[in-house]
Amino acid sequence: MKRIVLASGNPDKLRELRYLLRDLQVEIIPVRDLIPDWSIEETGITLEENAFIKARDVAEKTHLPAIADDTGLFVDVLGGAPGIYAARFAGIDCSYENNIDKLLRTMLCEENRRAAFRTAAVLVSPEMELSVTGEITGVIIEEPDGEEGFGYDPVFLPDDLDQTFARCSTEEKHRISHRALAMRKLREKFLSSGIL
Repeated sequence: MKRIVLASGNPDKLRELRYLLRDLQVEIIPVRDLIPDWSIEETGITLEENAFIKARDVAEKTHLPAIADDTGLFVDVLGGAPGIYAARFAGIDCSYENNIDKLLRTMLCEENRRAAFRTAAVLVSPEMELSVTGEITGVIIEEPDGEEGFGYDPVFLPDDLDQTFARCSTEEKHRISHRALAMRKLREKFLSSGIL
């Protein structure tokens, strides 16, 4: 079975990635199983740059293929903010709830609530580098709704659903989510490249 290291310390991303690639002959290993104190500063100016920073670092240090993604929430009325800073919108080491609270306060009384989730997913191995993107559009609702998912899921209402991601089952979310779209593209590249 092929071993791939996930270049992220986020357990929610690990759970989603394992679900999305569950039918492939691949073992997804969290980076901190191999490098317990791993962390890296995301200094890129795009989602793809940040994903490559993480994956290249982990691939170099573990000598295994590494997979990483970076996801941003781009809100029209905020000029695309929080964008690539979505995970730390309310500050370093903030909680999901802190980020949501800041977003809703910032958008208070705004009529235009259009937004998009975008994910850049990459794989780095000694033989190649792969990169893909996924996007979904929707609106930011005025207060959190639902207990599932993570991040901004309780306030993001996708165009193709009548409920937030935080009210979706795992199957419903991964049918249309930005990360699922990106990972489906990446798995196709896995298979066509012969890496698996």
